[in-house]
Amino acid sequence: MTADPYATAADLVARSAATYAASVPDDPADDGFFGPGSVTWRVSADLAVPVAGLRSLLMQALHPLAMAGVDQHSGWRQDPVGRLAATSGYVTTISFGDRATAERAAARVRRIHDHVRGVDRVTGLPYAAGDPALLLWVHVALVESSLVAGDLFGTPLSAEDRDRYVDEMVVAAELVGVPRSLVPSSVAELERCISSVRPELRCTSAASESMAYLLAPAGLDEDVAEIWADVRDGAIAALPAWARDMYGYEAPESLTPSRRTEIRQALGILDATFLAEPGVLEARQRITLRIRAARPS
Repeated sequence: MTADPYATAADLVARSAATYAASVPDDPADDGFFGPGSVTWRVSADLAVPVAGLRSLLMQALHPLAMAGVDQHSGWRQDPVGRLAATSGYVTTISFGDRATAERAAARVRRIHDHVRGVDRVTGLPYAAGDPALLLWVHVALVESSLVAGDLFGTPLSAEDRDRYVDEMVVAAELVGVPRSLVPSSVAELERCISSVRPELRCTSAASESMAYLLAPAGLDEDVAEIWADVRDGAIAALPAWARDMYGYEAPESLTPSRRTEIRQALGILDATFLAEPGVLEARQRITLRIRAARPS
C-alpha cells in the first residue's frame, strides 16, 4: 500500500523537524568537516534555508538526466514529503555531524546511486546517478541557491565569506564522489560552472510535475500553506530569469523592501513553528553551544 501524498503533505513540518532533530548529534566525536567556526554552519542555520532548499530543487530538476534518475527510481510520487525530509536530513548530517557520521551518510548515498541507472525518455541519453557531472550540478545548484537566498531573505555574506563558503563546500561534493579538481572553490568558478551546464538544461514534464507539487503541496494545514506560499514566491523570485522562463513561471512582482520583509517574516514564523516540534529546540541549542564554545575568549 503506497503512502497518500495528500496525507503526508500535512506532516511537512513535523516530518522535516523529526529528521532535523535526529541529524544534529548529541555528543559528536569531532567537529566534522566544517566545524562551528565555519561559514557553512552560519549558512546552514540561516532563516533563508527553506527558500534556498526549494530554489536548489528547482534548479537541479532542470537537468534532464538528473531529473530522470529521480523520476524513474525514487518514490517522490508516493511520498514526496518523505523524500524532501530525507534530503534535508542528509544535508544537516553532512553540515553538523562528526566526520564518521557524515562519511557513513555519504557512503549510503553512494550505494544508492550505484543502482540508479537508466535511459532518459526525453533526450534518449543514458544516465547514472553516480556520474560526477550530475552530482556536480546538484552540488552547485545547492551552493549557489544558499548564497542567493541568503542575500535576498537572510543574512548576506561578505565577498570574502562567499568565496570561503564555496571553498568549504568542496568537501560535500567530494563525499558523494565528485573529484576535487572538478568542484568550484570560489564564487567566480561557481558561476562559470553553472554557465557551462546551461546548454544541457531543459524543463521536462517530470521536472514540471514534481516542482508543481513542491511549490503548492495539497493537504497542508491552512496556516502552513500560507507561509509556504511566501517560501514559494521567494524561491521563484530568487531563480535566474532563464530558469523561470524554462518553467514558464511568470516573473514575480518586484521584490520591494516591503515584500522582502513579508517573506522574511513568513520565514521567521515557519522557523518558530519548526522550533516548537519535539527535539528541534534542543538540537538548535546544541549547535549554538558549540558555536559559542568555538569562539575565542
